[in-house]
Amino acid sequence: MIPCIDAARLADPDDPSHDALLRDMAHAATETGFLTVHNTALSGEDVRAVIEAYRAFFHLPATRKARIDMAATGSNRGWGAPGAERVDPNANADYKQVFDMGFELAADDPLARHGLKYYAPNHWPEGLPGFRETLEAYYAQSMGVAQDLLRGLARSLGAPHDFFDDKFDRPMALLRGNFYPERPAWATEKDFGIGTHTDYGCLTLLATDGTPGLEVRKRGGGWIPLQAPPGEFIVNFGEMLEMWTGGRVRATPHRVVGTAAERISVPLFFNPNYDTNVAPMGSGKTVLAGDHLSRRYDETYLHLANGTG
Repeated sequence: MIPCIDAARLADPDDPSHDALLRDMAHAATETGFLTVHNTALSGEDVRAVIEAYRAFFHLPATRKARIDMAATGSNRGWGAPGAERVDPNANADYKQVFDMGFELAADDPLARHGLKYYAPNHWPEGLPGFRETLEAYYAQSMGVAQDLLRGLARSLGAPHDFFDDKFDRPMALLRGNFYPERPAWATEKDFGIGTHTDYGCLTLLATDGTPGLEVRKRGGGWIPLQAPPGEFIVNFGEMLEMWTGGRVRATPHRVVGTAAERISVPLFFNPNYDTNVAPMGSGKTVLAGDHLSRRYDETYLHLANGTG
């Protein structure tokens, strides 16, 4: 069973249900790899506003979106056209569209030298009033929610509540709008909105428009449909956190096959600073968070794998 957690109560150590919620968080992290959360700083109205902003963008003509195509910008910033990504090497390229934005650094920040993939300038469409402002406001709020959830996770695993804080002060945090159109008539068993995959980083905070589509793989095989209305969130953990915790936290495979209805989802991929060591704790090894993401991005973004952009 996938736990459902009240985020405000999880964050309050004086709440009577706090200990039980920490146990639920530990179960989600070490067993299911997924949970849902509600009662966060983000309201249903906040989510609906950002989803409608993305909807307006995705319904623009392709020629306008192409002006900020990430295949041309050479970074994971801007628009990703259908077929721009393939997360499952055994499937065809994903038929979704995306719009990515992320954390920007001052030019003189030492981490800025790591270049376009992680702290690149954001690219914004022209002639879409309020789009940038809506996304930037949501991005800031969602990072706060994700940080609070990491504090709850740390406590649930027996670590100090602030264990992750200084590792996420310049996060490689990517906010994405996913646009899944109606499943195409030509789609085969190898065609997906997004194929079977595990997320690459630490924690994903996912908002959706409430349309079904996401499926989570069960440990014994088969798939569980999972959805959340605007104002509730789906949370899952990624490969980086699984490695960092020596396998204690689980990264669970999931996919979107697609249905007869279009669907918009908004994941925040909340990842630590580039130079954070995410090798298994106590191993004496060094694996930089940015190096891990580099390898996985190069495998997924087809314009990077092909050397274009």
